[in-house]
Amino acid sequence: MLYPLKFKPIYKEKIWGGKKIRKILKKDFGDLPNCGESWEISAIQDNLSVVSNGFLEGNNIEELIEVYMGDLVGEKVFEKYGIEFPLLLKFIDATDVLSVQVHPNDDIAMERHNAYGKTEMWYIVQADTDAEIIVGFNQQIGKKIYIDHVAHGNVVSILNKETAYGNDVFFIPAGRIHAIGAGILLAEIQQTSDITYRIYDWDRVDSEGKLRDLHTELAVDAIDYNLYDEYKTPYTTNQNASSKIISCRYFNTNILQFDKKIEKDYFHFDSFVIYMCLEGNFDIYTGEDETVNVKKGETVLIPAILNEIMLHPHEKSKVLEIYIA
Repeated sequence: MLYPLKFKPIYKEKIWGGKKIRKILKKDFGDLPNCGESWEISAIQDNLSVVSNGFLEGNNIEELIEVYMGDLVGEKVFEKYGIEFPLLLKFIDATDVLSVQVHPNDDIAMERHNAYGKTEMWYIVQADTDAEIIVGFNQQIGKKIYIDHVAHGNVVSILNKETAYGNDVFFIPAGRIHAIGAGILLAEIQQTSDITYRIYDWDRVDSEGKLRDLHTELAVDAIDYNLYDEYKTPYTTNQNASSKIISCRYFNTNILQFDKKIEKDYFHFDSFVIYMCLEGNFDIYTGEDETVNVKKGETVLIPAILNEIMLHPHEKSKVLEIYIA
């Protein structure tokens, strides 16, 4: 019988990483000097997540889907994606501003790379004072204006900057230019894709004094040049009930804050459900003998076949609740 699955985090050292993944999320990334990312659930080749609890411990996510198919991910999800788990979930800690980048949509990515594109979202777990997110443009431009700014080295002047605060949400559809600023810890939910076009990297050089490669020509046709009225995603929360944050064709994300026992009925979802725990400590009851405890900083996958579960908090808890509609 399937049960709520935890996976061993895949920690990534980054020159711009820091200590918040340990300090705030209580995750032990060992002796890495600068942990920039914790890949919570990944189906990226060479980075396949491995189960860390229960009798399936040691099996990777691809092996699980091969055996359990729709019982694990949902029948329609399995029909569309096969053995490739469709989402990549991370925590990211940036102590320096990351490169300005854009991701292609499915059509471009399939044509150029035989892969899916990348639509993603960010939930800000913690932000230092005056920390910023770069997202979209600050004026209506076209391809020619963009190319001119790149050629003259002043593309930053046309980028939109947003002050980031804890609990902010930013939706980054494929094509939207973006960068994480310094002093931000966030949860990232995205399509399973590792395709990134780097647009600008603040003229930084590597250990050999060389500028990092940019993907200027690839990016030009992938960028959405439109100006939008709002780049932060507004939402409201209800205590002890799921509150919708993001709903798109690739994933749905709710926020669930609870301080009492609640019952969740996922019968109509036909999808796995993932909890990324941002606060608290709670138990998951599935009707079987085994109980799975989840603490702050942990991520757990609820197989699609587990329609009814009970959540018993030991303290006030908050999770991101993620699934595919």
